[in-house]
Amino acid sequence: MYQRSIAALVADMAKFYPIVGITGPRQSGKTTLAKMLFTHLPYVSLENIDIRMQALHDPRAFLNIYANGAIFDEIQHTPGILSYLQEVVDNDPQQGRYILTGSQNFALNQHITQSLSGRIGMVTLLPLSLSELGTSKSSWEVIFKGGYPGLHHLNMPPLYFYPSYIQTYLERDVRQLKNIENHELFQNFIRLCAGRVGQVANAASLAQDCGISPTTARHWLNTLKASYIIFSLPPYYQNFNKRLIKMPKIYFYDTGLACALLGISKVSQLDSHYLRGALFENLVILEYLKHKLNHGSPAQLYFWRDRTGHEVDLLVERGDQLQAIEIKAGVTFHKDFIKGVQYLSKIATGVNGYVVYNGDQLGSYANTSLVPIKQLSDILS
Repeated sequence: MYQRSIAALVADMAKFYPIVGITGPRQSGKTTLAKMLFTHLPYVSLENIDIRMQALHDPRAFLNIYANGAIFDEIQHTPGILSYLQEVVDNDPQQGRYILTGSQNFALNQHITQSLSGRIGMVTLLPLSLSELGTSKSSWEVIFKGGYPGLHHLNMPPLYFYPSYIQTYLERDVRQLKNIENHELFQNFIRLCAGRVGQVANAASLAQDCGISPTTARHWLNTLKASYIIFSLPPYYQNFNKRLIKMPKIYFYDTGLACALLGISKVSQLDSHYLRGALFENLVILEYLKHKLNHGSPAQLYFWRDRTGHEVDLLVERGDQLQAIEIKAGVTFHKDFIKGVQYLSKIATGVNGYVVYNGDQLGSYANTSLVPIKQLSDILS
């Protein structure tokens, strides 16, 4: 069992809210975490058809069985029960009484906004971070294998894990979120998204390549976001100049899944893959996102690019300061690594520059700190 960094946050939420919601990708470890932290609560899986029917057909009687609290797993199967749960906790607002898990994002949050606002503390659990893995694997091994706990616990080859994961996602989550009849076309769309890791999300271009309308492409992108397959990195909104790129970039919540969708069957293929740099970038940005979520902080992660080609891979807001981070897959530092950071420092104030790269050299160059990825945790906190 892995020690999850988010555990302290979840335990704290249970001290202040009658309901704690844990969302995140399927198989990211939500159920294991809930059972580990709340051993005194009965576990109820709403993926079980019999139990789900009880909850759907007579929600009051169902909740009466668990009047003293419970872990309700995969709550998105019974969203209607949330309004009844509101009544229960309003009558007895005992902290940490119910734990809800769900592997869908805004499908769950829509009902929470309507029914449980102010009554629930929400956290998001993503696959294992580098610090949680605690291994001596190379960054390329981590990128190839991804971070799903079950895969690592069983030491399962990714070629066995991800095809089943993708099929489960298509059969269960997609059908709940959106009635997509042509699964083969949708799966092709997901693969096209994998081929655009680290690129600006252009729905029109995706639509053309997939043979669908731009409207459908936008809907499908939202579906992938809702079920924790992809996320968007927005452009920085500060008006450093008026010629900024305004569309977000696409990244995957798990690099192993992205590799599987790209047809990468062994780690050595990453040595010469055309998306080698983008996948390394995805890994580093994910580490920042996981750190933020594990501590209950707003993401406040961005990229910056103007229309003349100046770019910084990642901007992190810290009060009135900005961390400007260039992410490079190379093992040897080159002064070209910091071109974007240097340019941004000239037109903006409060910029602290970093290069996160795959080498071992610590130090600084032209007021920019060099950070090997193995020591990334030093600048996350």
